[in-house]
Amino acid sequence: MAKARSTDSDVTPRRRGTPASRPSASSSDGSTEAAEPRRKALTRRRFETELLKLQRELVIMQEYVKANGLRVVVIFEGRDGAGKGGVIKRIAERTNPRVCRVAALPAPTEREKTQWYFQRYVQHLPAAGEIVLFDRSWYNRAGIERVMGFCSEREYEEFMRSCPEFERMLVRSGIQLIKYWFSISDDEQERRFQARVHDPMRRWKLSPMDLEARARWVAYSRAKDEMFRYTDIKVAPWYVVQADDKRRARLNCIAHLLSLVDYEDLTPPPIELPPRADDAYVRPPLEEQTFVPQVY
Repeated sequence: MAKARSTDSDVTPRRRGTPASRPSASSSDGSTEAAEPRRKALTRRRFETELLKLQRELVIMQEYVKANGLRVVVIFEGRDGAGKGGVIKRIAERTNPRVCRVAALPAPTEREKTQWYFQRYVQHLPAAGEIVLFDRSWYNRAGIERVMGFCSEREYEEFMRSCPEFERMLVRSGIQLIKYWFSISDDEQERRFQARVHDPMRRWKLSPMDLEARARWVAYSRAKDEMFRYTDIKVAPWYVVQADDKRRARLNCIAHLLSLVDYEDLTPPPIELPPRADDAYVRPPLEEQTFVPQVY
């Protein structure tokens, strides 16, 4: 189905299947950034202008998803500090949280550890007319659990066998599954971690697990390569987002997401507000109410 793009937007996200849409899944994490020439940074003004255009398209897309009962799952994985949360925040910023919601699961409880591994994720999958953004997902087992030793070798091997089948089952059920890996270089991650260390308002983003992961960079790279080898499947491929340039990563990812979901502009016409009822109303005395102090 061809998209009928809104008349007040000149957004032109890349179409699915173009060579630029999928960097090689076989390259180890960080190698793509090292090979990329450094581009001139986007100004904040241009970034915000382009972001607003994309967010307008996201609102149009969500209306189509809701009206046609589509089910969309978007997975965001990658290095700590690669910018997954920033992209998710920009996607959810202007969309309807009842249509487009974020699933960011905490560590499993003792009870959940005894369940089928995918069980706690299944309950967060979308119903008709919903989009779910997974801020990390079942791929925790192939990444952090594998590297940190939180799962056994048998559990890891079973995940690698069952994950592709699980995802094929989701696709067969009618879910559109989109997977993004945010790739960041060693030097850029170090810079962002240092910025968090010295900024009290961002220090909460650094957990002991993040620091341990930082020390195991090579192990995570190997785990990611192995994960891609098993789970980069035709019906649900991995799309790599080069994330050293944070602003470009956000714009490129959102534009690419829009290009993967077939939608039309179903924006309703402007609403005419009915006149207020002209009934007599007397407001209670202000002294009977408690107001917030006007500090500012």
